[in-house]
Amino acid sequence: MIHNNRKWVVLIVVAIHLVLITNVSAQRQFTIEQILSAPFPFDLVSAKKADRIAWIEFDQGRRNIYTAAAPDFKPVRLTNFLEDDGEDLSSLRISDDGSVIVFVRGHSPNRDGWIANPSSNPDGSERAIWAVSTRGGKPWKLTVASSPILSPDGNWVLFQRDGEIYEVPVEHTSSSSFNEAGLKPLFRAFGSNGSFRWSPDSKKIAFVSNREDHSYIGIYDREIRKVTYVAPGVDRDASPTWSPDGKKIAFIRRPGSSFSQITASSGQEPTGRQVAIRERPQQTATTPGIRQAAFKGGYTLTFWVADLETGEAHKFWHNPLEDPTFRSINSIQWEGNNVIFRLERENWRHYYSVPLYGGPDIIPVNLTPGEGIAEYIGFSSDGKYLYYSTNVGDIDRRHIWITHTAGGIPFQLTKGEGIETYPAVLASGDKVAVLYADAKQPLSVALVSSSSGRTQIIAPELPADFPLEEHVVPENIILTAEDGLEFNNQLFLPGDISPGERRPAVLFTHGGPGRQMLLGYHYMHFYHMAYAINQYFANQGYVVISVNYRAGIGYGREFRMAPNRGSRGSSEYQDVRAAGQYLQSRPDVDPDRIGLWGLSYGGILTAMGLSRNSDIFSAGVDIAGVHLWGSSIDTSSVSYNSSSIATVDKWTSPVLLIHGDDDRNVAFSQTTGLIQLLRQRDVHYELIVFPDEVHDFLVFDKWLITFNAADDFFNRFLRNR
Repeated sequence: MIHNNRKWVVLIVVAIHLVLITNVSAQRQFTIEQILSAPFPFDLVSAKKADRIAWIEFDQGRRNIYTAAAPDFKPVRLTNFLEDDGEDLSSLRISDDGSVIVFVRGHSPNRDGWIANPSSNPDGSERAIWAVSTRGGKPWKLTVASSPILSPDGNWVLFQRDGEIYEVPVEHTSSSSFNEAGLKPLFRAFGSNGSFRWSPDSKKIAFVSNREDHSYIGIYDREIRKVTYVAPGVDRDASPTWSPDGKKIAFIRRPGSSFSQITASSGQEPTGRQVAIRERPQQTATTPGIRQAAFKGGYTLTFWVADLETGEAHKFWHNPLEDPTFRSINSIQWEGNNVIFRLERENWRHYYSVPLYGGPDIIPVNLTPGEGIAEYIGFSSDGKYLYYSTNVGDIDRRHIWITHTAGGIPFQLTKGEGIETYPAVLASGDKVAVLYADAKQPLSVALVSSSSGRTQIIAPELPADFPLEEHVVPENIILTAEDGLEFNNQLFLPGDISPGERRPAVLFTHGGPGRQMLLGYHYMHFYHMAYAINQYFANQGYVVISVNYRAGIGYGREFRMAPNRGSRGSSEYQDVRAAGQYLQSRPDVDPDRIGLWGLSYGGILTAMGLSRNSDIFSAGVDIAGVHLWGSSIDTSSVSYNSSSIATVDKWTSPVLLIHGDDDRNVAFSQTTGLIQLLRQRDVHYELIVFPDEVHDFLVFDKWLITFNAADDFFNRFLRNR
């Protein structure tokens, strides 16, 4: 009898084993290395006078410049940086004719001026401007600097250093080299000079000269080496933008500093009798050859235009006195016969247009209307059309729309389950390059027909073992927090859950908090990887939820600016807790095996989940999180009680902490301090520290270490618990 029972036990075990093998086989499990093997394109740009595009590609730590041109748009790699050395690439610029590209190699300095050196190179690291020809050949270094502004003709690069404007030639020959030691400012001018813009013919440079209590728009003529100022006065002029023919300049004007602002900034007591001064409409004398109409009293923001040939300048628009939202405009761009600017008037960020010849009281036209955010934009070469990415009508994706810069009814160019963003319009106007992704397709460079919306992916080529078909398609679910606020989430369900089976679960929170996770691969690098890792966890059998908590973008200003968020009460944690409770309530989730993870603000919420609700969250992976808001440890303060350490006595679940000690976003001391508290309370923690690494790790191998460690950690404390 006992013998027969043993036979049945053996048969049951074998049967269960066969079922597991069948499920695993059907699901085709993949590795972290495979799911992260797809190259990631970013910084997409297009030439203004040639059908050519360029982009940067991150391929398992190797960062390189690529280009493609009509008619076949075959991708060509222009650089040969083939090491996972953490040397960042950014600030891609292309000349109008598409013949030359400039970019920055090297990461930003920290507060002590040190350039990031994540591979701990004994020779250190630098941040420099480089150039490369689209015809081929090796790239060459121009100068040690950042934020290059390439001239439209591709011959010169401008950059700023210590309040002065510098110029370096792009031309590179084997017989000559640039003398860094002999580098001098392009011109000498009083004040701090920046915000420079090339004229369309590359012969002049507009810039802002900041004089503390006022600022001017300056024009430097490179041919005759002369500096002039546009309608100088006592106001703050900013954001110069050239007309398409290069004969005029439009700019923003605000009042200069008042007596109270001047004395406050200088730290001195006001002297003498102060009187209220009101500007009255009158002609104001200025430098010879420049005439201006007066700054009419009462308006706090005006748009001006100056004719550089006649020297005349006048106001062509002012903010409506009854609508204070227009005061936040900081930048304008001249396109066609209009200036374009971004503004969040009601609940959404949109782009608006003001004609240069419509009169100062005209109401700006909302070019991108609808219930959604207008995010990244591009213009046709003639300035008549605005292309923009938005989530209007599809809240958890992005699509491309087109509209006239003068106003009109927008047209939706792309639709469906794809995600299209970063439009870069080709010079011919018949296509627009975009970054495309969907639930299974990683971010790619694609061409979209401007007439039909047909999309063609041109790069990059996916590795042969990339698990394209093994992805699950996440679904959007809307949950309600304790205070009644609704929020969106993406749910990833394994495809092999049997009826009655309870699985471990993982909850992900994004960083920012000004971010939004989508129903597909993200257009930012870390969140692109985070989406892939959530796919990996689902492939491993976890039920996964990604939470778009309040304070994130994509759902309007009221959601983003929700009361009592962050250090003022951490109200966003209610959304995380509600999502955790939702997982507990699911019949396919084991309520005792729920973990959470995130980086930066996601690390904040991970630590908060463990310190406030170890009864919900059994384990967490906290990457570069903040654990104390501000610097006060006053236990009665709101900021302290909004921090995870305020409830550290309730923290019982294990945690894996990961941080780079050259983090420029979150002080490394946030992890140092938390660990001391966990040690005192005998809470199980595991730690990975990356010396010389920044907030968003630059060396790809460290991401592999991070995600494999997280997988092992959750295996031990969730899946195999």
